[in-house]
Amino acid sequence: MKLKLRLSLLLLHVIHYIQSSSPPGQWTAKIPAKIPALQGSCVVIPCTYTYPRRTSKKILNSWRGFWKKGNKIISTNLPKWKLPGEYKKRTQFLGKLRARNCTMLLDGVRTTDVGPFYFRIEMPQYKSFSYINNSVTIDVISNPVPPTLSVEMNDKVTASCFVHHSCPYIPPKFSWSHSGIVMLRSKRLTNWKWKIVSTLTFNLLFVDLNTPLNCTVHYRGGKKAESSTILTI
Repeated sequence: MKLKLRLSLLLLHVIHYIQSSSPPGQWTAKIPAKIPALQGSCVVIPCTYTYPRRTSKKILNSWRGFWKKGNKIISTNLPKWKLPGEYKKRTQFLGKLRARNCTMLLDGVRTTDVGPFYFRIEMPQYKSFSYINNSVTIDVISNPVPPTLSVEMNDKVTASCFVHHSCPYIPPKFSWSHSGIVMLRSKRLTNWKWKIVSTLTFNLLFVDLNTPLNCTVHYRGGKKAESSTILTI
């Protein structure tokens, strides 16, 4: 249920982005040219598209969407389509084509997943088009960057730990070396880049002084990164 809610909010963000920024009446697609993704984790490729206004009054009731690498189809909104073994169960078509959203999720990112990838739309009652000139490449990163950790100390310790990521559908998780009250918040910085922050609050005790406080970020796929600081007054 939480994943479905997160996905719905994500798609609302992307749909709003395209409706407010894309010119009507053209074959255009809003897709980032390059997105960084951690090897083994996942990446969401935001995608929205437009097409020329039709002169026909025939109602469109069928949309077929395909993400392709060269001539190879790696993802589609057609549930019974057989994808190649390399991408089977690793891609998920998130977008709603009726709303002109073609967002895709790529999971278990591999070093070979650099692309370029592009989107193709097929409307049997109208036309088909491949947005080859709006392709995206994936910058596959071998190891995650350590999180940014900051600490404020008074009677209480308030520590904040954040990272940037490109998979809001399955975001990173945090763990702390000290118990306390933990709050999590997420913010979209661009149409593909997200910031997630974990804030830990606890009462400062004498035994806590001159001891390390560790923040560990756990990514989809098993990789993790850690930052540490010494609690001193």
